This record gives sequence, C-alpha cells and structure tokens, in this order.
Amino acid sequence: MRVTLTSSAARTDRANEDFTGALPTAAVLIDGAGIPGTASICRHGVAWYAGRLGGSLLGLLSLVRDRSLSELLAEAIEQVTDDHRDTCDVAAPISPSAAVALLRLSDGLVEYLVLGDSFLVLDRADDAPLVVSDPREVLISRPYASMLEAAAEGSDAYHRILRELRANRNRPGGFWVAKDDPRAADEAITGSCPLSELTGAVLLSNGAGRIVDRFRLADWPTVIALLASSGPAEIIRRVRQAEARHAVAADDATIAYCTGLGET
Repeated sequence: MRVTLTSSAARTDRANEDFTGALPTAAVLIDGAGIPGTASICRHGVAWYAGRLGGSLLGLLSLVRDRSLSELLAEAIEQVTDDHRDTCDVAAPISPSAAVALLRLSDGLVEYLVLGDSFLVLDRADDAPLVVSDPREVLISRPYASMLEAAAEGSDAYHRILRELRANRNRPGGFWVAKDDPRAADEAITGSCPLSELTGAVLLSNGAGRIVDRFRLADWPTVIALLASSGPAEIIRRVRQAEARHAVAADDATIAYCTGLGET
C-alpha cells in the first residue's frame, strides 16, 4: 500500500492539532480537539494528545494482528490517559480529545474505524465511493450553531455555549470521541470490505472534509478524482480558498490518501 500524507495547520502561529501516519498495511488519522481553558487543566495540550494517541495506535497496529480496531483504540486511549493522569485533570470536560479514523489491511479485507467527525472514504472499483462517517456530533451541534454565531467569539457567552456542547461528549445520547475513557472505542463506527473490490481509500479530518460537507465544492466521487489527478494538497488548497472567500475561520486539515492497496 502506498500512502500520501498531507497536513496543513489552521494558523502559522499555532500547533497543528491533527496527526496522521501510516504503515505498509495501515493508516491512522487523528483530529485533536480542545476548547478554551484546556491548557489550565492539561499542561500537554491538544497537539500532544493527538500525536501521542496516533503514535500509540501505529505501534499497536504494527505489533498486534489478532485484535479488532476497536480493541486497539481502547488500549491506545488507556495508554495516553495513563501518560498524563498524574499531572493533568484527564476527566475534566475540557481536557483534550480527538476524532479518529483508522484503516487496516488484513487477510484480504480492508478494515475501518471512525470515531468522531472525521471521514473515511473507500474507492470501490464497480460502485460509488463508500463514505464512512459518524454523524452524532454534527447532529447534536446543530442547535448550538446559531447561538455560537450570535455570540462574540472569545466572549464568556461563547465559551459557555461551547462548554454546554462539549458536555454531550462520551455519554449516552451524545457523541463519542477519544478522550480519557477507553470504553468510547466501543461506540466507533466499524466495518470491513473485500480488498478486491477497492482501488483506494482516503482518510480526512473534518477540516479537509469541508470541501464536501460545508462548502459543497465537490461530491465524494469528485474528491476521489481530484486526489488521483492532483493529490491531497489540491483538496486542502481549495478548502483554504473557500474559508477565505466565506470569511470562515480555518481549521487544521489533514488527508491520508491510500492507493495500491493490494501491493506489498
């Protein structure tokens, strides 16, 4: 499998809170998330959390072949939580968290996992792309969107609304992300597809996925075509142009583009 990794920070003066990495038979994408006040309860920060979680997953994927992706994600969450539970308030609602997308080649199958608002798209040879996403955060966030737009960004009201939204994380009836509780991995969207049916796959953070779900610049078949012709950087370039045109705050944008799935 060949993997092209591309990531663009939202701002040059802030750390990129996404992480992506790959092995010959697996790809990992982590989209870190934090809200104002995170630094007060976690001295490491969101970028550290995303990188540590991604690194743990790559290590487990390289060594452990007989466990499900959900089990590996649960172990990685526990490892990272143990890394900073003695120095940080890992259970606080505003402690660092992340969306996760995983892909693994195993015994003629492509296995996948999505937790949170990242995307994984499988390019099927004889059918439309299979788009794997976890819609729960998007659905729960909708009632808060108008309130956030009405509040001044950075104001006490804005922070209060964000905290109320984040209170829905990792609870029944809410949405699920990687954070401090390994049981969140049980809530991930998982599945598999015969390797012989696929010509490629792509993992996208929600910042890169804006090309489809926010700005409507392309549908998923067009995204696959653009990746094949111009690579991941072109997707991110178009997203950045749309953010500037619509005066929308940029988000970290990351893509792992996988081709040659049957090649060793």
